[in-house]
Amino acid sequence: MTTIMTETRDIPGPPRTWLFGNQREFSRDQLNTLDRWAAKYGDFVSARFGRREIVFVNHPDAIEQVLVELNRKFIKHYRLRQTRRTLGQGLLTSEGDFWREQRKLAQPAFHRERIKAYGQCMVDFTERMIADWRDGQIRDIHNDMMHLTLEIVAKTLFDAELGGQWAEASRAMETLMECFVARTGSLITPPDWMPTPVNLRVLRAIRRLESILAEIIKTRRTSGEDRGDLLSMLLHAQDEESGRSMSDQQLRDEVMTLFMAGHETTANTLAWAWFLLARNPTAERALHAEIDLVLGDRPPCPDDLPRLKYAGHVIAETLRLYPPGWMLGREAIEPVEVGGRPIAKGVTVFMPQWVVHRDPRWYDDPLTFRPERWGEGLLERIPRYAYFPFGGGPRICIGNNFALMETVLVLAAIARKFRPRLVPGAIVRPLASMTLRPAKGVPVVIEARAAQ
Repeated sequence: MTTIMTETRDIPGPPRTWLFGNQREFSRDQLNTLDRWAAKYGDFVSARFGRREIVFVNHPDAIEQVLVELNRKFIKHYRLRQTRRTLGQGLLTSEGDFWREQRKLAQPAFHRERIKAYGQCMVDFTERMIADWRDGQIRDIHNDMMHLTLEIVAKTLFDAELGGQWAEASRAMETLMECFVARTGSLITPPDWMPTPVNLRVLRAIRRLESILAEIIKTRRTSGEDRGDLLSMLLHAQDEESGRSMSDQQLRDEVMTLFMAGHETTANTLAWAWFLLARNPTAERALHAEIDLVLGDRPPCPDDLPRLKYAGHVIAETLRLYPPGWMLGREAIEPVEVGGRPIAKGVTVFMPQWVVHRDPRWYDDPLTFRPERWGEGLLERIPRYAYFPFGGGPRICIGNNFALMETVLVLAAIARKFRPRLVPGAIVRPLASMTLRPAKGVPVVIEARAAQ
């Protein structure tokens, strides 16, 4: 276990209890606690979770130090390492030279021109989904977005159509998310090998996902067929210098990572976008005006993206207010200095997008949904890491361009025909899980737009 690090005691922070430190207070309401601590203690906040020393860093310049300048002096934090049971040694969790080799092998699969080819698939699946929508229907649009992004990731990753096994895969992923919440909210986390009810549920879900993915990988490797999907790219990827390609285990880990990350995060972003648009009719009208002008009576396509500027601003503003990755974490592997503060070896540094993206130093009226702010040269005025929804530095999310294209195309395809309205009295609150998701969905009434 990590011992208490005296170096962090010079950094202000909330009072600690003897046994659990600040973990109980933080676990009760993570997002509000982050806001409260940042307001009271500033850009650096020290805390303790059990025996782990924590420093929350809320200033963009210090965050840039951790993610860019000092990135080789940190590894992924302990909470993320706990997901290795599920994700293995994929790009999200692996470290060092192994990570660098895997990133190099996987990078071509996410080249801009390569992912552009998936745009039509994204629109086609969206059009198919909304073909069944009717004026006046009540729907949980978060659930709809989860199902849609699962279909899209299955097609683009595996060239597969959703069937019974994919419904099982969806349930397994939901189980893993529920168990992650249960584990991280617990003051004492049992080791993975202990047969607790939560651990057994996790094990069953992982085995089900693995059996689905292993069968697909085995079939593809045997056939040698290139279907133009991401799996084909990963199967045929080869290091130019060493000639190395990915083993079955490495493929399993990367596919599991892409499958889960590419499904959950995009669905959450879209769900929050509909929630925010429903509460801000001026922004919604601006989006509809752009869509009507650019698309007329046809669905969007990837070539429309440069002209769907306001739709892009809607997604950027959604990612600011409700970033799927709501807090990044790193653990120091040697003593370092960040923002003039000493960080001892073994200390975990958390960098919360939730706090930084809502800081009035960087954003006027920061709690207001105002997509047009992104068309006013905002990125040139604020510090580089005042906005980092996809992380940053060498380990920036490999699928960021894929996600941005998908969210804008899906948003435009649906908004061209429908106007989701929040169900009167609906209470939508964020749940800080592995990602930032609506705690109990986003209930809406579907309102058909007049024919354009």
